Amino acid sequence: MKKYAISCLMLAAVFAVLALPGQAQDVASFEKRITVKVLDNGLTILVCERHEAPVFSFFTYVDVGADREVPGITGLAHMFEHMAFKGTDKIGTTDYAGEKVALAKVEEAYAAYDRERLRAVGRDDKKVAELEKAWKEAIELADKYVVPHAFDTIVEQNGAVGLNAFTNSEQTGYFYSFPNNRLELWAYLESERFLHPVFREFYKERDVVYEERRMRTENEPNGRLFEQFLGTSFIAHPYGRPVVGWPSDLRHFSATDAQAFFDKYYVAPDFTIAVVGDVKTSEVLDICEKYFGRLPKRPKPEPLVTVEPAQNSEREVVLREAAQPIYIEGYHKPSASDVKNEPIFDALQDLMSNGRTSRLYRSLVRDKKIAAFAGGFNDFPGAKYPDLFVFFAVPTPGHTPQELRDAIRAEIARLQKEDITDEELSTMRTRIKADLLRQLGDNSGLAINLATNQALFGDWRDLFREVDRMGQVSKADIRRVANEVFVASNRDVGMIETAPDAAAKGGK
Repeated sequence: MKKYAISCLMLAAVFAVLALPGQAQDVASFEKRITVKVLDNGLTILVCERHEAPVFSFFTYVDVGADREVPGITGLAHMFEHMAFKGTDKIGTTDYAGEKVALAKVEEAYAAYDRERLRAVGRDDKKVAELEKAWKEAIELADKYVVPHAFDTIVEQNGAVGLNAFTNSEQTGYFYSFPNNRLELWAYLESERFLHPVFREFYKERDVVYEERRMRTENEPNGRLFEQFLGTSFIAHPYGRPVVGWPSDLRHFSATDAQAFFDKYYVAPDFTIAVVGDVKTSEVLDICEKYFGRLPKRPKPEPLVTVEPAQNSEREVVLREAAQPIYIEGYHKPSASDVKNEPIFDALQDLMSNGRTSRLYRSLVRDKKIAAFAGGFNDFPGAKYPDLFVFFAVPTPGHTPQELRDAIRAEIARLQKEDITDEELSTMRTRIKADLLRQLGDNSGLAINLATNQALFGDWRDLFREVDRMGQVSKADIRRVANEVFVASNRDVGMIETAPDAAAKGGK
């Protein structure tokens, strides 16, 4: 299964889809209702008609995440996600002509302040303070033009629900649901914020992101562990850098940097938009042509060329914290586009961690009672590039990460030495199909899956093909991959060991 959408599902919708006679019929059923069109500027539109209720959902997939950042601007992809809700030259301002001049003065003042602040030799602290004061005064003048939350207000006053967005290591996504009589308003708003974005309140929002990082990573042991674990696992590839950015970068990059990043990566060929619900395909396509067709025709950016070098020795990071212990270990593997092996890793995820019948739950939680939770997941921290298969567990009181390590590796050894049972294989195949149907049970979940599979693999049908391929996974496949991939030289380990006096001593 592709792990790109988690949604709350209505039981009736699930049962309706489950009633379809077979996997091939599932694909055929969707093919009758799904249309794909690539606009002249390279932007891709998918439309799926579902007429159960007078609403529609959309998902805008932008093919840019933390993978396109470089040192100095880490966190900028996530920062633009925030900026996309700040409005346009028509929404969110009392006078854009005046605001544009004021924002230019903010950037000029900030550039002068940042240059002096970062001067390694001969920095004049008094001058730094004066330049900072001038910059903040310029911000105050620019803020006088701002109409706060104007974009959100328009969307919500017109009946939208679920207004949100996310950024990860390889994509940025935007989504919400609207009444079907707001289709043209949606197309106007969604296209405008990518056609005429205005980076107003940029530095205020940058502070918000900095605080987000502080709360979720710097002040959160698990956040620190996963950040250091990824930094240990990926020494060359951007997967090793935090999506939220490094603290120094979050204090440095500017709205000017954001504009340059936007201009390079928010180009029409990097957009894939899925619309699902009570709509007419012809109307959606006409409206999308009218509004999204306005985005300039520019080439897709060059692909990322950095490849993580092969790992040849085990790596480990240990945090000693006054905190709940946890254990994680990951193994390098190919990307999700590897059609030979990806279905096997997805099958392993289901076998090892899906529910109370999974091997890790039965062994570590139910039988040995050494873990409060144990599981594993494929494609961490992303699926576009070679990534990790990760196992993790949280010990129960009185037990240690080392006990979890030994128990997890015992289960891995079982995979390497013994075939899984016929019952496990059958259960896995049944559960995989059911999981797919759950993901497609509501409009939002379907829109996310359609756009993501279209963008990543070039065809939304890959969502179904992956299930078919997983249905062909054999016992021998499981053993082969376990022996090839789950080996010490390919392993990265992270753990928190509880140290009650760590905080007092300043240890980590």
